[in-house]
Amino acid sequence: MRRLLLTAAMTMASMVIMAQTLNIKTGSVTYTIPATQAGEMLYSNGSQLTVMGKELNISTIDKIFVDDTTVEDNTVNVTYEGTSAKVAVAGNIAKYVDVTVDGAKVSVIQSSEVGETTCGEITYTLSGTSDDGQFYTEGTYKATIALNGLTLTNTTGAPLDIQNNKRVSISVKTDTENTLTDCSGGTQKGCIVCKGHIEFKSYGTLNVYGNTGHAIYAKEYVTMKNCTINVLSAVKDGINCNQYFTTTSGNLSISNTGDDGVQAAFKDDTDREAEDTGSITISGGTVTIDVTATAAKALKADGSVFVTNGTLTLSTSGGGMWDAEDVKTKGASCISADGNIQIDGGTINLTSTGCAGKGLSCDTDLLINGGEITINTTGGVFVYINGTEYSDYTGNTDNIASDYKSSPKGIKADGNVTISGGVLNVNSAKSEGIESKAVLTINDGTVFVSSYDDAINSSSHMYINGGDVTVIATNNDGIDANGNIYVAGGKVMAFGASSPECGIDANSEEGYSVYFTGGTLLAVGGSNSVPSSNSSSSTQPYVSSNASVTANSTVKLSSGSDVLAEFVVPSTYSGSSSGGFTPFAGPGGNRPGSTSGGSLVITCPGLTSGNSYTLTYGTSSTTVSAK
Repeated sequence: MRRLLLTAAMTMASMVIMAQTLNIKTGSVTYTIPATQAGEMLYSNGSQLTVMGKELNISTIDKIFVDDTTVEDNTVNVTYEGTSAKVAVAGNIAKYVDVTVDGAKVSVIQSSEVGETTCGEITYTLSGTSDDGQFYTEGTYKATIALNGLTLTNTTGAPLDIQNNKRVSISVKTDTENTLTDCSGGTQKGCIVCKGHIEFKSYGTLNVYGNTGHAIYAKEYVTMKNCTINVLSAVKDGINCNQYFTTTSGNLSISNTGDDGVQAAFKDDTDREAEDTGSITISGGTVTIDVTATAAKALKADGSVFVTNGTLTLSTSGGGMWDAEDVKTKGASCISADGNIQIDGGTINLTSTGCAGKGLSCDTDLLINGGEITINTTGGVFVYINGTEYSDYTGNTDNIASDYKSSPKGIKADGNVTISGGVLNVNSAKSEGIESKAVLTINDGTVFVSSYDDAINSSSHMYINGGDVTVIATNNDGIDANGNIYVAGGKVMAFGASSPECGIDANSEEGYSVYFTGGTLLAVGGSNSVPSSNSSSSTQPYVSSNASVTANSTVKLSSGSDVLAEFVVPSTYSGSSSGGFTPFAGPGGNRPGSTSGGSLVITCPGLTSGNSYTLTYGTSSTTVSAK
């Protein structure tokens, strides 16, 4: 003991002269103390040595030595070396952390005294490799964990277990690659577990394997900036968090999950904080998610989803399922929200190949204000009948209750759909393209829909105020509303199937109608709805004909040498309007509010009721009268 104290005294003298660093090694932990901070070392009770407020049992000290290592305040450095780990603690925070090391499993308990008035935030830097290691930390104040070339596997739990209920920044150091893997069959909620909220940052790469639960789990929110995160597998979700998830930049890739790609939840309504929104916000970066699980979602929010920028490539291939607990069928979705979905920008590519799969699905309103959105769905209908699940069901579903069937859709919203900008391309091989369970409005933007069922459908009224809209339905209506359809602006081409399907179809059987007050429209189908004869609110005339159109042909309406409207039929249109209209067995023998002898309708500015015009379609032409 005397020898140790003499060594310490001589070391202190040397430090003062040479301004070096005092190192006190206790097992696998070394406390590094700069000469300028060391001050007096107090010896008491014959067994305790106190340095910078840190009390050390002399019997645990292996050696004291001096070197020229530069010490950065507020740091703890952990180096993993196979079955062991070394920890270096900066002297200024030594008294605020309790460090234990068992093989390559490191535990750091951060004192509740840590805060702005003491030492401030502590940074824990982790590096090296271990096949059976862990970093565990507890605390009540924010902290940073820096991953600096770390490969860490834990055979009994989570390799990164953060029991800190405050903000924890995980800094994935620039130009480093880091890999974390947890055990299978454990009790941990994820490979990375955080009791508080995680902010991923910096410019390195983090690979995560979740072999028991989620790959990344946070009890509060998760944010991401600049770094690259690759979730390479997860038994459950790739990222699961409460409160919200946001990414502003960087690269997020998720695959091989047993459930959703990213799920943001919130607490019960009776116990929610202001930031507890359950939302997902993408404002930049690249997000690539491929989920294959049954009824899984690439992005799933208990609240709303907001996309303002970035590149999203999301795909689902899982089929539908019967949820006995909720007593309803469920399908996969690329983006799913219990609240709203709002898209203001970005490049978004969504692909769903399983039965009942959807591109965009929300329980309230969908708002598209910008961005380039491409949606492809190829799955069929999923139904549950008398205890049996049917994938790609082809029977009649009219008498099956809605909770017992789940249809694929390009876009499905239980609330309003409003499109006010951007480019939207929807291809639905076995389903409807865009469906709103309430009001659907198009104010602007470029919209192209190709579908098997209705291309655009609303359960209530539909408003087309602007934009460039082209829709093709191979087996149903091009544009179908169960209320009125108001065309006030924009350029619209709507192609429906043969009779009795329509290019444009308002629910005339229930007394609804089409109203033309502006815009330019071509509607082609077995039948078409037109303004009722007593509708004074429809102020722009129209013409109708039994003309036949084919792909790549030009349809033109002229007044003498003046071309009032011109359309080029899309190359993807495979139908023909010839064959006309099937009479409806209603009063007067004709379908109320529909063309009575034609399958082509055009409305555009410049028409006058009663005047004659020349309709040219392909190499043919005919004279039509405006109504």
